[in-house]
Amino acid sequence: MPVLSWLVRPVLILAAVIAGWFVAEDAANFSVIQMVVAVVLIAILVALAACWEAVMERLRERKQGP
Repeated sequence: MPVLSWLVRPVLILAAVIAGWFVAEDAANFSVIQMVVAVVLIAILVALAACWEAVMERLRERKQGP
């Protein structure tokens, strides 16, 4: 099993669960909604990866307090 499928499969499973909250799984547009949710999740993951240092710095400042 290629490594890329190991990375994509959890995202698609999570997207299916989230899409299932809004659309029935047997609906005609379920796969489209699942794809949209997956793209949004991937965009969030990429944004977190790109801003990881700033996020961690902000969390450290909060932890230390005023």
